[in-house]
Amino acid sequence: MRALLLGGAGFVGLHLARRLLADGCSVTIVDDFSRGRADREFDLLAADPRVDVRAADLTDPAGWADLPHGWDQVYLLAAVVGVRNVESDPARVVRVNSLAALHAVDWLAPGDRVFFASTSEVYAGGVDLGVVPVPTAEDVPVVLADVTAPRFAYAVSKLLGEAAFLHGARARGFSAVVGRFHNVYGPRMGADHVIPELSLRALRGEDPFRVYGVNQHRAFCYVDDAVEAMVRLMRAPAAAGRIVHIGDDTAETNIGDLAKLVLEINGTSPALAAVAAPAGSVARRRPDLRLLRELTGYRPAVPLAEGVRRTYEWYRECWPGR
Repeated sequence: MRALLLGGAGFVGLHLARRLLADGCSVTIVDDFSRGRADREFDLLAADPRVDVRAADLTDPAGWADLPHGWDQVYLLAAVVGVRNVESDPARVVRVNSLAALHAVDWLAPGDRVFFASTSEVYAGGVDLGVVPVPTAEDVPVVLADVTAPRFAYAVSKLLGEAAFLHGARARGFSAVVGRFHNVYGPRMGADHVIPELSLRALRGEDPFRVYGVNQHRAFCYVDDAVEAMVRLMRAPAAAGRIVHIGDDTAETNIGDLAKLVLEINGTSPALAAVAAPAGSVARRRPDLRLLRELTGYRPAVPLAEGVRRTYEWYRECWPGR
């Protein structure tokens, strides 16, 4: 099987590529390397003879011109992510994420099977307004509480992508499944997400230890479980044309307890300092995974404590200049 990973040099892309290679696939990775490619893990992956790496700007039609067709599976993972990136330049988030999705829809051919990576942020506004229940299924109303808020730039861009892929599939004859990720975490995801950030600050010996949004609740999903869900969805014919939530509904925790878990793994017990959550951050998030289970039989395999330990140990050993 031949798989094309658009934006495949990033966090989820690397883990997905490893899994596909283990399954006997050949993998082509296309990325603009805007986050850099001086990465030992990526270099080791790229050295595999079954991996082809191409540099291209997916926001530019020229970046698609030399890309061949004939793939068994296509994954669109390319996006600007991370709260700091969204808040510092929301216009870039809208531009990059939307153009990559729209150009992909134009490029895809009849018979292609594609996975579009979306996010739970598309319905987060409805949770805070009290019109969306938690745990949350795929059929809830999508609410953008304040389109001027920088954080909603990411949600808007992904919502546009969902519509483009689902309607584009009907019009152009390809098969699309939309996966909405819910707080996926793990090694090599950068430093702008809560579990890596907590791990790095614990390793640096911060005291008092700041805990942002101490009473907020999340259901975190280890990246290997998210990849398992993606692979299963791409093998499930009934997933075509569906929006499917991806996450771990067994691991909901509040951020205060998450911080205590990280500090326990770190072997330290500093004073905790509660800090207000970032603006626009939803109070609670947990997916309803009944549709994912119905389509694929998926069940998460990595408990929260084990996933956090693996992530912490990776950042302790591999993160430069921590």
